[in-house]
Amino acid sequence: MLDKQLLEILACPKCKGNLEYQPDKKDDRFGKLICPQCKLLYRIEDDIPIMLIDEAEKL
Repeated sequence: MLDKQLLEILACPKCKGNLEYQPDKKDDRFGKLICPQCKLLYRIEDDIPIMLIDEAEKL
């Protein structure tokens, strides 16, 4: 699971808006950060958020 302090400072790299965290139910080292404004999903792999716009998935 991502650190709560890190979650508080992370923002969408495209719009600078707030992100919603969704943990993976099977493994807490993985999950998703979702930008509801841009409708983009950023993966978390081994507790590292992949915050590249080109790597984001559209919802």
